[in-house]
Amino acid sequence: MIKNALTIDVEDYFQVAALAEAVDRKDWSSMEYRVEKNTDQLLQLLEQRDIRATFFTLGWVAERSPDLVRRIRRAGHEVASHGYSHQLVYNQTPDVFREETRKSKAILEDITGEAIKGYRAASYSITAQSRWALDILCEEGFTWDSSIFPVHHDRYGMPGTPREPYWLKAPNGSTLLEFPLSTCPIGSYRMPIAGGGYFRLYPYWLSRWGLGRINRAGQPFIFYLHPWEIDPGQPKLEVSAFSRFRHYNNLDKCMNRLEKLLGDFRFGTVSNVLGEMDIDSEPVAV
Repeated sequence: MIKNALTIDVEDYFQVAALAEAVDRKDWSSMEYRVEKNTDQLLQLLEQRDIRATFFTLGWVAERSPDLVRRIRRAGHEVASHGYSHQLVYNQTPDVFREETRKSKAILEDITGEAIKGYRAASYSITAQSRWALDILCEEGFTWDSSIFPVHHDRYGMPGTPREPYWLKAPNGSTLLEFPLSTCPIGSYRMPIAGGGYFRLYPYWLSRWGLGRINRAGQPFIFYLHPWEIDPGQPKLEVSAFSRFRHYNNLDKCMNRLEKLLGDFRFGTVSNVLGEMDIDSEPVAV
């Protein structure tokens, strides 16, 4: 049975791009803080199932909850970076991105006492217009990334890039091991199937079929979830109907679906899955 990468993006509900119209970043500190409780619930579930995952942890959260990061690591999970402030990369300047990336990495390394090698951009916002961020990740000491979603989307996506893990050639010639977000081919269409809002939107049988199809083709998939997605009791903010649908759809069903998923597939950390793969050493320029 193929081992797949299970990933948790550790951020709170009010930091999500879909709710940015209702919450100013300067007000984050005054919002009800729920990420610790929700992440602890996920840690308990994974401990019960004896599953290890990769936790992409936001620097802003790590600063406020260093003991949460320590609990994650003590439980045997992998800690990786989710940046500092959950801003879309292509809305930042290279200098700001570098500063925040370096800051977040340092925070996590100080807490864990270990080098942080993996990175995931907020909302998968390394796109064609922010390829320069790949140079900075290499220069700051990251060795692998999971930020590229090979789909068309209004907020993210780099269509035409590889679907399976590959060595990525950054614009400056450096290389980075990329684990792109999983898609399921249906004819010429790449259906996003990697988790998150898609996992809440699709009926469970469709997620199971699409992810299973990737495994049946002999490849591992990568799955992601946010702690706030198992929290139907979170405050409901006033946003547009589309943003409301994106964020709040099926929150009450997500935990039950996750429990089914953990029983239907085999999971491990990103580094563990990549370490078991035979990946073509020829780098791909994106």
